[in-house]
Amino acid sequence: MKVGVIQFPGSNCDQDCVRAARIAGAEASYVWHKETRLPELDALILPGGFSYGDYLRSGAIAARSPVMGAVREFAERGGPVLGICNGFQTLCETGLLEGALTRNGSLKFECRDVHLSVEGRPTPFTQAIPAGRILRMPIAHADGRYHHDDPDSLTQRGLVVFRYVDAAGGATPAANPNGSLGNIAGITNPRGNVLGLMPHPDRACEPILGSADGKMLFDSVLCALRGARVRVG
Repeated sequence: MKVGVIQFPGSNCDQDCVRAARIAGAEASYVWHKETRLPELDALILPGGFSYGDYLRSGAIAARSPVMGAVREFAERGGPVLGICNGFQTLCETGLLEGALTRNGSLKFECRDVHLSVEGRPTPFTQAIPAGRILRMPIAHADGRYHHDDPDSLTQRGLVVFRYVDAAGGATPAANPNGSLGNIAGITNPRGNVLGLMPHPDRACEPILGSADGKMLFDSVLCALRGARVRVG
């Protein structure tokens, strides 16, 4: 299975994503932001970082880079696309995902481990995660507060995939690191093939990193691409 990782100027998690995909057993390679065509790929990842220095708004310039036309076409054909942190911001800026990521409620850069619940419609990146599993992954962002004009509609349509929770699974205010509406940490598109989240699964794919829970997302998409629906983790 071939996974492409988009490289924007300022990306700093592209290597993490390539390593995570390779740990899961995929063939992973970089795709430069100036490309207007994608190589033959089975899945795409937009990594975290500070694309174009986060000028204007986080992800705003990356959303208008040459490669994003090809990313949009790939997504419209049903290809699995994962946006992590700055990649999530970029997907929202392109309109491939609903809503927007705004400045953290604390007005500070937040860097810590968080817990996540998994819900909503199955996606290629979550379909193999055991039901009820609470995941632990790190966050590292200043603009991670998710906003949507009608967050209840996201839940009703099954588009909320991840919520910030405590270790027991409660979606409490204390578990919300950035003030996101409804403790929302990640969403999908109506088709279910585009997923964005602020926490970093790529930084939680090996036990030495403190958690290997993030590897489940990469294992899951490989299972989906192979047509398997086995549970992972």
